[in-house]
Amino acid sequence: MSATITDVARAAGVSPSTVSRALGGGPVNDATRATIVRVAEELGYRPNRAARELITGRTGTIGLLVPDLGNPYFSEIIKGASSRARAGALPIFVSDTDEDVAREREAIASLRATTDGLLLVSPRGSDEELAALAAGGPTVVVNREVPGLPAVISDAASGIAQALQHLGALGHTRVAYVTGPHGSWSDHRRREGLASATGLGIEIVHVPAATPTFHSGVLAADLVLTTGATAVIAFNDLIAIGVLDRLAARGVRVPHDLSVVGHDDIAMASMCSPHLTTIAVPKERMGSMAADMLLRTLDRRGASDDRDPSVLLPSTLIVRDSTGEVKA
Repeated sequence: MSATITDVARAAGVSPSTVSRALGGGPVNDATRATIVRVAEELGYRPNRAARELITGRTGTIGLLVPDLGNPYFSEIIKGASSRARAGALPIFVSDTDEDVAREREAIASLRATTDGLLLVSPRGSDEELAALAAGGPTVVVNREVPGLPAVISDAASGIAQALQHLGALGHTRVAYVTGPHGSWSDHRRREGLASATGLGIEIVHVPAATPTFHSGVLAADLVLTTGATAVIAFNDLIAIGVLDRLAARGVRVPHDLSVVGHDDIAMASMCSPHLTTIAVPKERMGSMAADMLLRTLDRRGASDDRDPSVLLPSTLIVRDSTGEVKA
C-alpha cells in the first residue's frame, strides 16, 4: 500500500497541512521543507498533483526557457535551477526556443498556462514584449535585465575588461572581437567591457558571427585572419572553440601566431587543444539563485508584492594555454 500524506506527516513530526504546503511550494522554512522532502522520498510518497491543483489553483511546477539546449552554458544553468527546485519538490518543465523570438513568445504563453512561475534564461525578445508576457505571473530572468523583473546576471563587462588587461600585458595592441547574436543583451554587456581597450592602447576590430555556435566560430576564423589582429576574444566558448578548430586546419599556431579568448568556461574549454583561456561565469550558481528567487516569490504570493533585488555575480578570467605574448 502506498504511503499517504498522513504517513509523511507522522514520520516528519508535522501536520498534514504542513506537508501539503512544503511539497506544493508553499510558505515553509527551508529546514522543515528539506525534512519533509526526505521523508516523502524514503516512504515513496507521491502527491496527487491533479487533485492539489484543483484545491490550490497551483500546478506545483515551474517552467524554464532557454534559447539553445545544445549549448552547454545553458545546460549548466538548468542543472543549478533543477537542483534547487528539486529541494523544493517542484519539477521543472524545460523549453528550447532555438534562438527564435516567435517560438519564444509561444513557449512563454504555453508555460505560463501550465506552471506556477517562469525562469527565462537569456530571452531574445524586447524588454517591452518580455515585460508584457511575464506580467501573467511570477517570473525571474537569468543572464538578462528586463525593467520590473528580478534577475540574476554575471558581470560580463568586467570579464571582458580582465581579458583585455591580460592581452595588453602580453603586448597585444590589435584585438578582434567575434560578436554575439544581433541585438543580444549579453553582447551589449561585452561591448561595454571592450570600451576599456582605449585606455590600454588596444584597437578593437569587430568580426560578425551569425549564431553563437561552433560552426559560426569556424566561419569567423577566416575573417579574423584578415584583420591583422594578434588576438581574438569570442562572444562565447563555442565560437572560440570553432575558431581554434579552423585555425588548426589552416596551420595557424595558437598562441604563437594568434591568441584566443572565450567566454563562459564551459567544460569543453579545458578539454580542447590548446586549453582555452576564457572568462568563467558561475553558471550553476546563477541557475540555483534564480530558482531560489522564484520559489521565494511563489511562497510570498498573495502575502506581499515585494520583489527580490536583482543579483550581479562576478566573472573571472581563467588563463590557460590559448593566450601568449606577441611574437616579434
